[in-house]
This record gives sequence, C-alpha cells and structure tokens, in this order.
Amino acid sequence: MDHAAEAQRTDLMTITRHVLNEQSRYPESRGDFTILLSHIVLGCKFVASAVSKAGLAKLIGLAGETNVQGEEQKKLDVLSNEVFVKALVSSGRTCVLVSEENEEAIFVDPALRGKYCVCFDPLDGSSNIDCGVSIGTIFGIYMIKDKDNVTLDDVLQPGTNMLAAGYCMYGSSCTLVLSTGNGVNGFTLDPSLGEFILTHPNIKIPKKGKIYSVNEGNAKNWDAPTAKYVEKCKFPQDGSSPKSLRYIGSMVADVHRTLLYGGIFLYPADQKSPNGKLRVLYEVFPMSFLVEQAGGQAFTGKQRALELAPTKLHERSPVFLGSHDDVEEIKALYASESSTV
Repeated sequence: MDHAAEAQRTDLMTITRHVLNEQSRYPESRGDFTILLSHIVLGCKFVASAVSKAGLAKLIGLAGETNVQGEEQKKLDVLSNEVFVKALVSSGRTCVLVSEENEEAIFVDPALRGKYCVCFDPLDGSSNIDCGVSIGTIFGIYMIKDKDNVTLDDVLQPGTNMLAAGYCMYGSSCTLVLSTGNGVNGFTLDPSLGEFILTHPNIKIPKKGKIYSVNEGNAKNWDAPTAKYVEKCKFPQDGSSPKSLRYIGSMVADVHRTLLYGGIFLYPADQKSPNGKLRVLYEVFPMSFLVEQAGGQAFTGKQRALELAPTKLHERSPVFLGSHDDVEEIKALYASESSTV
C-alpha cells in the first residue's frame, strides 16, 4: 500500500457512508438498522476515549463489585456497560439487550422499543487493561418478531439468525470490524476526524494459516482431539514447518489477528470447564459469524458453532475458529474420536 498516497486521499469511506451504501441495496429499508449501528459506533468512540485515558483518570482499579460471571468488575467495565446500554436504549431501535455484565436481560421501556435485540460484551479482556494489552467490545444483532411481546425465548436464538456482528478493538489504534451478512470490513478510527474510516475492505481469512492460538496452561485438562491437534501444530508428521504459537488472552485481539493472518483460535472444553469458557450469545456467535463471513469456519467440537441453540443467557461453549483448512483438521480429529467411542 502507498501510505503517502493514502494519507492524501480525500474520498474517505466512513463507516456511516458504508452502512448507508449497504442500506441502499434494500429499497424497503427504513434506516432503523443504520441508526442502531450509528449508536453502537458512538458507544465504541466513547469507550475508546475512556480506555486511552484510563490510567490517568484512575479508571483502572476494581469497582468493588463482582459481575454475574464471578469476575471482579473493573471500573472501565462498569463505565463501558453503562455507555452501551444508554446508547442502545436511546437509539429507540432496540427492545431487549443482553450484556455480559448484567445477570438478566434488559427489556427496553415500551415507549422506546424498536425491533432489534443486541447481545454484547462491553469490554472483553478487561483483565488486560492494567498492562496495556488490546481489549475490545463484541456485539451481535438479531431481529425480534414482535417487539411488544418480547420474551427471553426471542433472545435465545441460534447464531444462524444473526443479522450483523462486529467488534471494536482498543489497541495501538481503534479498529471496528463489522459484518452485516455481506462480507467483513474493517474501519480504523481517525482521531483527528473522530470518524471510523474503511481501512480493511472485504477481509478474507487465508484458507490455511501458520499460527495457532490457545492457552497452553490448560493442556493437562484437554480432551484427546485438542491435545492431538496442538501436538500436530508443534511436531508436524508430514514434513511441514511447525505452526507458531500466538496467544494474547484477549479474545478480540486473538480473533483479529486470526482474521487478518489466518490460523486457528482454540478455546476448548476441558476437565475444569467441561462446557468451555466463552459465552455463546456475545462471544462465540458474533466471532463465528465474522469468521464465516470472511471465509473461515467455527466449530464447537460437536457442531457448527452458529447452529448452537442456547438455553441460557450466559451459556458457555467450546470454540475452534479460523482458517477453513485448519478447522477442518480439528473437525477430523473430533470425528475420528467419536467414531471410536
């Protein structure tokens, strides 16, 4: 890329312009979805600003409360959650919200209701704030059939019903990656303009990668297919080079690298966490949606991740996602395991 030429470009594709272009493909559209996304973008800008000042503003310490997952809440978690809840409710386009930080679903006041459900993790990887590692916001959007009679069952939909998903990563730059079901695009926040500019159009994950990403500290508790796969990554029997291990411990950062460079991200079930650790509605589903839209795959060890039918708001699941061929390998190992049982 000619960076000098890029810096002089005046025809900038902002995220708002991009979403409006997408909207124009649907003549019946009333713009509700565009308005909802603009409120999510505003929330991301606010959190990006708060994250960049967190050390100075003393937002880093613990808030003294524990969230529904039993994790100690950081002040930034609490702030980010409030920002997104208020932004989404005030959009007038949502009827129910699911946040990692709230035990129950938030049903919007009937006077402010719209037709969408948003499931989100306001600040994923927040235990990494203190050491300056990338963290992020993850979200998934669904349509609700009847906004006036919305129930919990309307929220517990399989990921195949998802309309859009994305994440915003707060790191060396602030990057928002979005899919509305028509490919994946990445936008970077230009602080001087206060706008997200399209910098990664039509992201396609490489068919096979050279990186695997997993917390090897859990290796003694893994099941046989996961252990075999990781062993194969390190000591390939076919004469190929071993894969490199990259693990940040912040899902947004690990998945972002996997999308751009290829490879596989694994968070398997193990003896300590037989259902895995990642939450289905606002971690597994949105990331699986993005990876599939970019040409990759997402698998739970038993089925395609997006076909899971959750029964609880904060349900967890194992997940293996990334390059098509790499996920095929782990699928084959699970298939041969189940055929020998």
